[in-house]
Amino acid sequence: MAELELSALQRQCLRQRIADRDAMLRAVTAWADRRNAPGSSVNWQFTTADARTKLRRLYPAYEE
Repeated sequence: MAELELSALQRQCLRQRIADRDAMLRAVTAWADRRNAPGSSVNWQFTTADARTKLRRLYPAYEE
């Protein structure tokens, strides 16, 4: 999720040349305010069980 937001920030806000740090801070703050206004949520569909199946080596199943 974090990578998606950073990619959107780069594409939507940081592609243009920004004169100084203060201008960048204002631009990023304005972008974040617009981005957060709708209150979007994430519908996670990749479960732990899916991870254990697809990424067997990274997420081992422990049996008791």
